Amino acid sequence: MKSGFSINIYGLIFAIMLVVAALTYLLPAGQYDTVQKDGRSYTVAGSYHAVASNPQGLASVLTAPAKAFGDCADIIVFIFITGAIFTILERTGTVNAVILGTSYLFSRRERLKKFFIPASMVLFSLGGAVFGMEEETLIFIPLFIPLALSLGYDTVVGVSIPFLGAWVGFGSAFMNPFTVGISQGIAQLPLYSGLGYRLAVWAVCTAVVILFVTLYGERVRKHPQKSLTYEADREKRKQLHLNVLEKPEFKRSHILISIVFALGMAGLVYGVAVYHWYIIEISGLFLGVGLVSAVIGRLSLNQTTDAIIDGARSMVSVSIMLALARAIVVIASDGRILDTVLHSIAQAIGQLHPLAAVEGMFWAHSFINFFVASGSGQAVLTMPVMIPLSDLMGISPQLSILAYQFGEGWTNAIIPTAPVTMAALGMAGIPWLKWARWNVPLQIVLAVLSMLLLIPPYLMKW
Repeated sequence: MKSGFSINIYGLIFAIMLVVAALTYLLPAGQYDTVQKDGRSYTVAGSYHAVASNPQGLASVLTAPAKAFGDCADIIVFIFITGAIFTILERTGTVNAVILGTSYLFSRRERLKKFFIPASMVLFSLGGAVFGMEEETLIFIPLFIPLALSLGYDTVVGVSIPFLGAWVGFGSAFMNPFTVGISQGIAQLPLYSGLGYRLAVWAVCTAVVILFVTLYGERVRKHPQKSLTYEADREKRKQLHLNVLEKPEFKRSHILISIVFALGMAGLVYGVAVYHWYIIEISGLFLGVGLVSAVIGRLSLNQTTDAIIDGARSMVSVSIMLALARAIVVIASDGRILDTVLHSIAQAIGQLHPLAAVEGMFWAHSFINFFVASGSGQAVLTMPVMIPLSDLMGISPQLSILAYQFGEGWTNAIIPTAPVTMAALGMAGIPWLKWARWNVPLQIVLAVLSMLLLIPPYLMKW
């Protein structure tokens, strides 16, 4: 009989929904005016006003998930397609061939193994820092988990390489269009200005996260029982039938499919950077990669459709989790308390010493991120309020933006309302509570580091 305390993530999210619904009865309702620009709704500074309250009762709580499905339909479709693509690639034998080939290479050259985590995470961090890679990491998780297992690591490392790699790049970005780009546009600063200090921040933060994951990974390699997912990984290794001692057979179809996949990733980078693609366009690209791979791998029409259906079916629980997490935001928004919280925070920060106010902005954004776990979404909501407040207090807009980046970025790896986080954990089969406990020390380190990194630019009048 199992003992110990455990949390069901679905029950936890539903409990949070009830708490937020209760807050709509307790907090005064209010709203900022908004203006439309470039297809986005931006908050108008100084326009906060009281509105009629709209408490969210039990009926609202029960209907919120249905509304949330519509709000996050694009990412749910993307997750279904991700599952479908990897099932296709798996059934062509390409995924197993790539994993065995990489494992064979590292097993023959032990010195290379120590570079596996750092080199991989730097690439994903650059993706997050340059073009805002976030949802795109989901497609790599089914590949990196078995790859990590084959090299003696565990599922946590397999998820962390793409997910935490892109996450730290996103949170400490120097060019991310969804955070730095939008915020500097609101502040009327030259696009991607302040690059020197931002590059230094990115390098330091990325190094800290890589060190955290590497130390954990090496501990797991030496003592597998210390893995967070030890029992589950034993079963995964049996199912994968991994044998890194034998040189794998790479068929011509495996090589061609790998090339198609690499070209698809290059197309992703180009499309996001040049044409500002988002979920819908990326989903179409990935679906095309999957279908071409099926043709090269000589899967029949029935085999291809079966792979698509089976892959999508494996993502149903992840999609339900996303809708429930998004429902929390729906309740707070329909209850008209989000802007009230933002206004109250801005009022409190305005009473502080400028340096303390900067640190306060960081913590304020961390709190708001629980309800608005979106880089661009939080930028258009909060920065039109925080930038004028910074000007009044003599704080550099660049510094205000950096505080927002840290606050919006770090907690995304741990809060249950972050869609990509919950999708990544769902795909990996990692219980949220286990992940949260493991991630807490990293959150503390990054919080302290962020507060320290906000001091020099204040003193330098950055």
